[in-house]
Amino acid sequence: MVDEKEEKMGVEESTETDSELEAGKDEYAPTKKVVRRRKSKKEKENPLSAAIRLAVESGKVEFGSNIGLKNAAVGKAKLFVVAGNVSGVMEKFKALKSEVPTIEFEGSSIDLGSICGKPFPISILSIYEQGSSNILDLVKKKAK
Repeated sequence: MVDEKEEKMGVEESTETDSELEAGKDEYAPTKKVVRRRKSKKEKENPLSAAIRLAVESGKVEFGSNIGLKNAAVGKAKLFVVAGNVSGVMEKFKALKSEVPTIEFEGSSIDLGSICGKPFPISILSIYEQGSSNILDLVKKKAK
Protein backbone atom coordinates (compact mmCIF):
# COMPACT_ATOMS: atom_id res chain seq x y z
CA MET A 1 0.00 0.00 0.00
CA VAL A 2 1.05 3.54 -0.64
CA ASP A 3 1.27 5.88 2.31
CA GLU A 4 -0.49 9.21 2.18
CA LYS A 5 2.84 11.04 2.34
CA GLU A 6 4.20 9.09 -0.65
CA GLU A 7 0.99 9.71 -2.56
CA LYS A 8 1.34 13.45 -2.04
CA MET A 9 4.95 13.30 -3.21
CA GLY A 10 3.97 11.47 -6.38
CA VAL A 11 5.61 8.14 -5.57
CA GLU A 12 3.70 5.14 -6.87
CA GLU A 13 4.12 1.40 -6.61
CA SER A 14 5.77 -0.46 -9.46
CA THR A 15 3.40 -2.20 -11.85
CA GLU A 16 5.96 -4.76 -13.04
CA THR A 17 5.26 -8.35 -12.10
CA ASP A 18 7.77 -10.65 -10.48
CA SER A 19 8.15 -12.69 -13.65
CA GLU A 20 9.12 -9.59 -15.65
CA LEU A 21 11.68 -8.61 -13.04
CA GLU A 22 13.13 -12.11 -12.97
CA ALA A 23 13.36 -12.23 -16.74
CA GLY A 24 15.31 -8.99 -16.68
CA LYS A 25 12.88 -7.22 -18.97
CA ASP A 26 13.83 -3.59 -19.23
CA GLU A 27 11.23 -1.11 -20.36
CA TYR A 28 13.90 0.94 -22.13
CA ALA A 29 15.47 -1.98 -24.01
CA PRO A 30 15.16 -1.65 -27.78
CA THR A 31 12.68 -4.00 -29.38
CA LYS A 32 12.92 -5.40 -32.87
CA LYS A 33 10.39 -3.97 -35.25
CA VAL A 34 9.16 -6.11 -38.09
CA VAL A 35 9.18 -4.10 -41.29
CA ARG A 36 6.94 -5.49 -43.97
CA ARG A 37 6.87 -4.18 -47.49
CA ARG A 38 3.43 -3.23 -48.70
CA LYS A 39 2.26 -5.30 -51.58
CA SER A 40 0.83 -3.78 -54.70
CA LYS A 41 -2.59 -4.81 -55.94
CA LYS A 42 -1.05 -7.02 -58.62
CA GLU A 43 1.03 -8.93 -56.07
CA LYS A 44 -1.97 -9.43 -53.79
CA GLU A 45 -4.09 -10.76 -56.63
CA ASN A 46 -1.47 -12.82 -58.44
CA PRO A 47 0.38 -15.57 -56.54
CA LEU A 48 2.71 -15.93 -59.53
CA SER A 49 4.20 -12.51 -58.77
CA ALA A 50 5.08 -13.48 -55.21
CA ALA A 51 6.56 -16.77 -56.41
CA ILE A 52 8.71 -14.98 -59.00
CA ARG A 53 10.01 -12.54 -56.39
CA LEU A 54 10.90 -15.40 -54.02
CA ALA A 55 12.63 -17.30 -56.80
CA VAL A 56 14.72 -14.24 -57.69
CA GLU A 57 15.64 -13.61 -54.04
CA SER A 58 16.41 -17.18 -52.97
CA GLY A 59 17.03 -19.23 -56.10
CA LYS A 60 19.29 -19.17 -59.14
CA VAL A 61 17.96 -17.13 -62.05
CA GLU A 62 19.21 -15.22 -65.09
CA PHE A 63 17.65 -12.33 -66.96
CA GLY A 64 17.58 -11.65 -70.67
CA SER A 65 16.25 -12.98 -73.94
CA ASN A 66 19.59 -14.04 -75.46
CA ILE A 67 20.53 -16.14 -72.44
CA GLY A 68 16.99 -17.51 -72.24
CA LEU A 69 16.91 -18.62 -75.86
CA LYS A 70 20.34 -20.28 -75.56
CA ASN A 71 19.26 -22.15 -72.44
CA ALA A 72 15.99 -23.18 -74.07
CA ALA A 73 17.92 -24.80 -76.90
CA VAL A 74 20.19 -26.65 -74.48
CA GLY A 75 17.52 -27.34 -71.84
CA LYS A 76 19.48 -26.12 -68.81
CA ALA A 77 16.73 -24.16 -67.07
CA LYS A 78 13.75 -25.63 -65.22
CA LEU A 79 11.34 -22.85 -66.14
CA PHE A 80 11.08 -19.73 -68.29
CA VAL A 81 8.91 -16.73 -67.51
CA VAL A 82 8.25 -14.58 -70.57
CA ALA A 83 6.75 -11.09 -70.39
CA GLY A 84 3.37 -10.69 -72.07
CA ASN A 85 4.34 -7.84 -74.38
CA VAL A 86 7.21 -9.73 -76.03
CA SER A 87 5.34 -11.76 -78.64
CA GLY A 88 8.33 -12.30 -80.94
CA VAL A 89 10.26 -14.09 -78.23
CA MET A 90 7.34 -16.46 -77.54
CA GLU A 91 7.32 -17.43 -81.22
CA LYS A 92 11.04 -18.24 -81.04
CA PHE A 93 10.42 -20.38 -77.94
CA LYS A 94 7.68 -22.31 -79.70
CA ALA A 95 9.96 -22.81 -82.72
CA LEU A 96 12.65 -24.36 -80.49
CA LYS A 97 10.15 -26.94 -79.18
CA SER A 98 11.93 -27.05 -75.86
CA GLU A 99 10.66 -29.44 -73.18
CA VAL A 100 11.23 -26.81 -70.51
CA PRO A 101 7.92 -25.32 -69.31
CA THR A 102 7.24 -21.71 -70.19
CA ILE A 103 4.90 -19.28 -68.45
CA GLU A 104 3.66 -16.17 -70.16
CA PHE A 105 3.60 -13.41 -67.55
CA GLU A 106 0.44 -11.30 -67.84
CA GLY A 107 2.18 -7.95 -67.35
CA SER A 108 4.69 -6.12 -69.48
CA SER A 109 8.46 -6.49 -69.37
CA ILE A 110 8.63 -3.40 -67.15
CA ASP A 111 6.21 -5.05 -64.68
CA LEU A 112 8.30 -8.22 -64.69
CA GLY A 113 11.42 -6.16 -64.02
CA SER A 114 9.82 -4.39 -61.07
CA ILE A 115 8.60 -7.65 -59.55
CA CYS A 116 12.13 -9.04 -59.84
CA GLY A 117 13.41 -5.92 -58.08
CA LYS A 118 15.35 -4.62 -61.07
CA PRO A 119 15.21 -1.07 -62.45
CA PHE A 120 15.07 -2.25 -66.05
CA PRO A 121 12.63 -4.24 -68.21
CA ILE A 122 13.04 -8.02 -68.30
CA SER A 123 11.69 -9.93 -71.28
CA ILE A 124 12.71 -13.46 -70.17
CA LEU A 125 13.48 -14.82 -66.74
CA SER A 126 15.32 -18.16 -66.74
CA ILE A 127 14.90 -20.10 -63.49
CA TYR A 128 17.50 -22.77 -62.67
CA GLU A 129 16.66 -23.35 -59.00
CA GLN A 130 13.41 -22.19 -57.45
CA GLY A 131 14.86 -21.59 -53.98
CA SER A 132 12.16 -21.23 -51.32
CA SER A 133 9.40 -20.32 -53.78
CA ASN A 134 6.68 -22.62 -55.06
CA ILE A 135 6.79 -21.47 -58.66
CA LEU A 136 7.21 -24.95 -60.15
CA ASP A 137 4.14 -26.12 -58.23
CA LEU A 138 2.17 -23.22 -59.70
CA VAL A 139 3.26 -24.27 -63.18
CA LYS A 140 2.07 -27.82 -62.57
CA LYS A 141 -1.31 -26.54 -61.34
CA LYS A 142 -1.72 -24.31 -64.42
CA ALA A 143 -0.81 -27.20 -66.73
CA LYS A 144 -3.66 -29.34 -65.39
